Order: sequence, then structure tokens, then C-alpha cells
Amino acid sequence: MSLKKELVEMGAKARLAGRKLARLDSNIKVGALLKMADAIEAAKDKLQAANAIDLAAAKENGLTAAMIDRLTLSDAVVAQMADGIREVAAQDDPVGEVTKMWKRPNGLLIGKKRIPLGVIGIIYESRPNVTADAAALCLKAGNATILRGGKEAINSNRAIAEVLTGAAAEAGVPEGAIQVVGVTDRDAVVEMLKLEEYIDLIIPRGGEGLIRFVSENSRIPVVKHYKGVCHVFIDASADLDMAERIAINAKVQRPGVCNSMETLLVHADLATTFLPDIIGKLKAEGVEVRGCRRTAAIVPDVVPATEEDWDTEYVDLILSVRVVDSLDEAIDHIDRWSSLHTESIVTESYENAQRFLEEVGSSTVMVNASTRFSDGQQFGLGAEIGISTTKIHSFGPMGAEDLTTTKFIVYGNGQIRE
Repeated sequence: MSLKKELVEMGAKARLAGRKLARLDSNIKVGALLKMADAIEAAKDKLQAANAIDLAAAKENGLTAAMIDRLTLSDAVVAQMADGIREVAAQDDPVGEVTKMWKRPNGLLIGKKRIPLGVIGIIYESRPNVTADAAALCLKAGNATILRGGKEAINSNRAIAEVLTGAAAEAGVPEGAIQVVGVTDRDAVVEMLKLEEYIDLIIPRGGEGLIRFVSENSRIPVVKHYKGVCHVFIDASADLDMAERIAINAKVQRPGVCNSMETLLVHADLATTFLPDIIGKLKAEGVEVRGCRRTAAIVPDVVPATEEDWDTEYVDLILSVRVVDSLDEAIDHIDRWSSLHTESIVTESYENAQRFLEEVGSSTVMVNASTRFSDGQQFGLGAEIGISTTKIHSFGPMGAEDLTTTKFIVYGNGQIRE
């Protein structure tokens, strides 16, 4: 069978499954999700054996330590996958919720009701846990899903999908509700992006190159997540112990993910006190620090930062540092260079905190917290399908509710339009 024909058949099967899922009883969906979570835990050895093949290839191909970390199905990651599915199962079902209702002068009752999007295509790289997260969230929201992971995780993704689809089928989920494209040929992505007759939304997750390729070639609407250039601003009023903990956590705890800090902004009033200490501790953690001219004047052994650094998502132990004279200058820098992912201010000033929340336009804006919390699971969504950095159709971490739309419902008692 040709690749094109195979993708068309997958699309047709997903479309049929999506229609059935839209009407599936919520209790059946919950039961299926719980079975899927149990199955993931029970299959841990099988999943890790498949993952070991991917990890060996990744090391042979020279992937960075941060990328290998994202690829690894450790005991903790497998447990988190199962727990995330259970959290999704425990949430209220968004499908069927009437979000508002109003009465017109002619007596008509007009309302808006949540419905599934239909079929969602997920195209992603590196992280095999996305297979479980995406399948669970799409099922909860009544959507069929077609998953196409990257070649670096192909064995892991196939194994996870086999476990999930088997458990879902046992619980009464229609065939075709969860499908994985089993080939790594990039032409599969091209063909998938042409299936506008079957797929309602494409969500790409991965590097900026993948996102731009999908956006430029898709005939289907795309939710974009270009990159995570996240900032932490240390305000003049900041508690320095808190600032240090947040900055180190935001950069070091897991540098290879999109919510890690890429630029540290420090108020000039604190720079001579704070920068030598924090840069020394960051370097002790293996971080390469690239500083602006004013940073280099205080800590001479930093790498000089270029304009390109302010726009770079390193996803590695590299950090840009800039000294600013005011909150206004910090906000201006973020406005200029942010990817609209996540920004945080460390401050003891209520007024500055509120201004930062109000004036910074990113999808997640924080006060006195690490950017590493910008995550669907950490926000109580159970998992996330991705983090949208565009404002249509969703903005920020996307949970099950973000995988629905609304339709109008109208109740009348014989009204006709004059």
C-alpha cells in the first residue's frame, strides 16, 4: 500500500471513530482512561525495552544530553504518564457543558455548548510521553487522534500506542480512536498535512524548524508552539535568596524543555551584589553564561552576548543575562524578544507584580515562581497536548477543554422570524 493511501485510510478510520467518540458516554471514557493508565504501568518493562533501542540510537547519533533526557522513559516518567492519564480521567468531562445561556426579547433561549473538535493530528519530536498525554486528552475531549512521532522515538511510540489502543478497545472505545503513524519517512508528515477532509486540527510539538515546516505546508488549521524563550526578571525589591532559588531551578532543573529559562534580567540596583553570586552558582551547575556589556563589566569571565542570544531557545545549559535599569526596560526587552511562552518576575513589590502581570503579554505570566511550573500537569490539567504560543484557538498549556469548541443551541416555542 502506498504511504498516501495508508494515511488516507487512517484518516477515514479516525473520522468514523471521532463521530462515535462524540456520543460516547462519559463513564466509558473514564473507564478506558483508567484501563490505559493501569496498562502503562503493567507494561513498564516492555516500554523501557523499546525505549532502550531508541536511546542506543540517540547516543550513536550524537544527540545532546538534554535531548536524551527528553527521550528517556525512566521509572519516574512511566509513572508520570500513568498518573497523568488518571488525572485526566478524574476531571469533569468538557463535552456537553453549556457554557452560557441567554434569553432574547422574542423568548428564544440561546446557548453555547461544548463539543469535540473531531480528529486531531499530533506531530511531535523526541518525547515519547507525548503519545500517552495526547491520546488521553483527545479521548477525554471526545476526539479521535492520529499521532506521528519523530524517528528518534519510533520504537517507544509504537510500544506505548500498542498498550494504549489495546486497553482502550477492551473498555469499549471505537477502533481508530487512537492511531500512530508507524513510519519515520518525512513524506508521512507531508501526506498527513493534506488530509483536510479527515483531520480538523494539527498540533505540532518540537523544534522551531518542525513547527515552521508544518505551518507552511498544512492545509489544516495549526496550533503553533514555536519555541520557549522564557524570561525571569529580578526586580530591585526582590528577596535575593528567593531570586537565587528560582533562577537556578528555572535554568538547571531540566534545561532541555521549553519552559526552562533562557534569559535572566537583573535590575541594575542589584546587579553588583546579585550577579557574581548567581553566575558563580550557575557555572558550578555547568551553565555557560552569556552576558551583556554591563554584566561582563561586573563578572568579566562571561561569554559576550550577541543580539542573536536574546532570540535563542537553547534547551541546554546555556543562559543569557542582561542588566536593566527599570521594570519598564525589562518589560520592553520581553516584548521585543519573548516567544510568548512564559515569563516570571521576582519581586516584593505588589505594584510591580501587578504591572508585570498586566503588561506582559505571554501565555503564562508568573510572580515569584519558577518558569518550570508552566506545564499542563503542574497546572492541574492532568497532562497537556502542547503549549500554544498563538492566541487562536488556545493560548498557553492546552488541556482537554482546549480540545473542544462550542456550538449554538436554541430553544424556542414556535417563534418565526418576521
